[in-house]
Amino acid sequence: MQRPLAGLTRRNLVRELVAGVTLIAIAIPLNIGYAQIAGLPATAGLYALIVPTIVYALTVSSRQLVASPDAAAAALVASSIGGLAVAGSDDYATLALAQAILCGLMFLLLAVFKLGFLANFLSKPILVGFVGGLALDILVSQVAKMLGVKIDSGGEFVDKVAGLVTGLGTTNLVSLTISVLSVIVLLGGKRFLPAVPWALVVLVVATVVVVVASLDDAGVSVLGEVPAGPPALTWPVIDWTTWLLLIPSAIALTLVTTAEGLLVSRSYGEKRGYPTSPNRDLFAFGLGNLAAGASGSFAVGSSTSRTAAMDQAGSRTQLPSLVLAVGTLLLLLFGTALLADIPSPAIGAIVGVAILPLLGIRDFIGLWKADRFEFVVGAVCFLVTLFIGSIPGIVVAFVLALVNLAKRAANPAIDVLASSGEPSDSLLDEAPKGQVTAPGVVVVRLAAPLFFANGAVFSDAVKRAVDRADAAGTGPVHHVVVDMEAVTDVDVTGAESFEALLAWLDRKGIDLAFSRVRPDARARLTQLGLLGERAAYETNRAALAALAERPAGHAADGD
Repeated sequence: MQRPLAGLTRRNLVRELVAGVTLIAIAIPLNIGYAQIAGLPATAGLYALIVPTIVYALTVSSRQLVASPDAAAAALVASSIGGLAVAGSDDYATLALAQAILCGLMFLLLAVFKLGFLANFLSKPILVGFVGGLALDILVSQVAKMLGVKIDSGGEFVDKVAGLVTGLGTTNLVSLTISVLSVIVLLGGKRFLPAVPWALVVLVVATVVVVVASLDDAGVSVLGEVPAGPPALTWPVIDWTTWLLLIPSAIALTLVTTAEGLLVSRSYGEKRGYPTSPNRDLFAFGLGNLAAGASGSFAVGSSTSRTAAMDQAGSRTQLPSLVLAVGTLLLLLFGTALLADIPSPAIGAIVGVAILPLLGIRDFIGLWKADRFEFVVGAVCFLVTLFIGSIPGIVVAFVLALVNLAKRAANPAIDVLASSGEPSDSLLDEAPKGQVTAPGVVVVRLAAPLFFANGAVFSDAVKRAVDRADAAGTGPVHHVVVDMEAVTDVDVTGAESFEALLAWLDRKGIDLAFSRVRPDARARLTQLGLLGERAAYETNRAALAALAERPAGHAADGD
């Protein structure tokens, strides 16, 4: 187990501290905005940067991954809790704490039982669609904030769009001006001077302008008073039925964070040449979320954008996260008065620009070009998440993942292998349709496990190979050899299909044998009663040497 703050040395100490200051400038404005997306006070977003960040930074294996609430997590919190309590109420905040605690427990279970592979079912099309749907829903709320239009930010997507459209006549021109200038600065600054923390610049300048010109009197909405002081230890007190209602959304949050967080952690570890441990990362997420639930915050996930920013700043340790925690604590102790006059249009612009990449437009274009079915998977997940809800979206995502998996597994490569007659040649090339591998012998290779999705497909393929060989006049088939080199497992349904194939071959007077059987597959074949007295050869060439031109019933023992 590596030590905390692995990679930190005297040489890179100053660079890591400077990166930490940059992270403060990036994270504080975003977390204020994400807390508003989640329907929580600004302090909930700031509290996430203290105790949860410290706990995560000291326990994670990744040296660079930044943990924090992000836009997708905030939207999930709002959409899942919004139906159980009124946003902004004490009950709502309590549910957010409980949800974070459930996420923490689920992360710990994933780590202890090494179940992180479950998140692999969230393939790229599913993640693109799911996160894209959440991002568009968020964007509508931020556009309304930028225009100074009042809408129900906790409502359904269609209701929010309708509220935005009907409220365009109430647009506050001053708010619109602040928003447009903020977006221009954020996008232009990112393009020409990406090292500058433009979000902080926008926040500071906009706040100064609002205060000096008293723009709040002109209808510009501001953040309002932010309570001073550090986070206090707390615990949500709710009845057990409410805990149960929060489980589906906690599962969704956990799976999305697991899929994205482990991928980003591994990619940066490989890129920068240090080891990572998926189970330890999940354990760190678990402790971080428990800390969030016990310190007045909400669910913590992985921040891809902040991790990328730290990598660009030259950071290779978790020290910037600790600097962020200290800086945020000092702000809460001594600087909350500076936050009260932050204009909401500026916050909306910062969050809106930050989530634009999450819409996945380029990803959808890439999916359309690469694979139309995968594009449809992503699009369906996007639409369900957007118009029905985040929890149905994650359920549909898993169903689509299973359909996609079954679709691909149900059509594995099944080849009749060709033989050139030269003993030194490899016996792996496909034979033309209707050809036998050698006189009287057909060697069939299945390039997949034999299970419920492809058992009948394989059986039909073998029958077609035999019938075509007979029809092509290449001589009667006496033996079928199944090349098992790529067959890692056989399930009960696959075994039943195989037994039906054996009965069909017996009726035609054809023997069946195996070749290149893996040890674990051999044990499985024996357990299912498929191996029996049938020959199993070390190689396909050995099978041909033993079986070619031999009539059925005279197969040599390959063991």
